[in-house]
Parts: sequence; C-alpha cells; structure tokens
Amino acid sequence: MPTRAWFPTYLYCEPLQKSSTARLNTEFAEECRRLRDYDAAGRRWSAQHYPGGYTSYASMNELHKFSSAFADLEQKLMRHARAFARTLEFDLRGRTMYLSDLWVNIMPPAAAHSLHLHPLSFISGTYYVVTPPGCSGLKFEDPRLDRFMAAPPRRPNARRENQVHVTYPAEAGNVILFESWLRHQVAANRVAEERISISFNFNWR
Repeated sequence: MPTRAWFPTYLYCEPLQKSSTARLNTEFAEECRRLRDYDAAGRRWSAQHYPGGYTSYASMNELHKFSSAFADLEQKLMRHARAFARTLEFDLRGRTMYLSDLWVNIMPPAAAHSLHLHPLSFISGTYYVVTPPGCSGLKFEDPRLDRFMAAPPRRPNARRENQVHVTYPAEAGNVILFESWLRHQVAANRVAEERISISFNFNWR
C-alpha cells in the first residue's frame, strides 16, 4: 500500500475479571466512601484542586500498601498491565514492573477532571467502580495536536483513528490502560449520582 500508519497510540480496555464484578464494586464503593469520610487532608486538597469532587491523589495515593482490598486489586491490575506492556513491546531489560501509585476519585454532579498526563510513570489507567448511566467517559487527545499547525480540520465523519479526540465510555468493571504521557480528561459529571473510579500508575525498576 502507498500509505501506511506509523507511530500508533495504543489504548487498552478490558473487564477486570470474568465474573463477580458487581459484588466487588459494591465493596469498593463502600471502601471509597469510607476513605473520603476519613481523609480530611484529601478533602482539603480536593476543595482547592478538584472542585466539587474528592480524590486521594495528594493525600493517600499508595492505597495498595495499606488496604487488603486494594492490594488484591493490585494483583488483578498487574495481569492487565503486563498484557498491555507486551502489546507495546517494551524491553524492561531485566527490571520489574510495579504499581507505584493507586488512588480514589469520586465525582459528584458537576465535578470535572481537566486535561492532564501522569509524569514519572510509563503505564497509567483507571478502574471503574460506580458509573451511573450517562456519566462522563475518559477523553483522550491526539498527542500530535499541538503540531498540526496549518492543517485543516478533520471531516465530521472521519474514521475513528483519524479523529483528534476519542472518548472511552465509563463502564463499571472495566480497566482502561494507556501510556502515561497521553493527555486525557473527564468532562463534568452531568448526572445526579456519584461516579467512582480508582486510578493508578505503573513504573519499572
């Protein structure tokens, strides 16, 4: 073919496990809400940096080291992260992947998560715990967007791989993985119920 695609950006989406996800998420939802009630420092930080919502990112971001429930989640996430790393064909040079950070996000109505990336890691992701119908998905930005310069806009019916943004729906029980340099955001939650997710980073040593 005269035209080939190079330098792809990969996104991974898969159920965390084959069954019993609803029961697991009920337990996680309770644990996440208990954490919000307990974490005064996280609530103060969120009031300034995550208006309307709660995240333990700046206060308790190594939950897998302190909670058996999150430690069990770490083992499940590791299986998915290793599969994604194999797809990306990373050469870890004999080193080991490990979960460096894991934190909770709770988005009540109107809470949003602005465009950002995850420094100091190489694979990042989110596990969805509570996703009310109609809640915001995870929106990714084409990493070349700031280099398009004089390029015309894409057609409204352009193929998905040629669009400059793609949004993955938030579905309870699913894991989404991406390379940590990829910018992403969550639009304001426009439903009446809380959206709960658990985010994380993987590094290597």
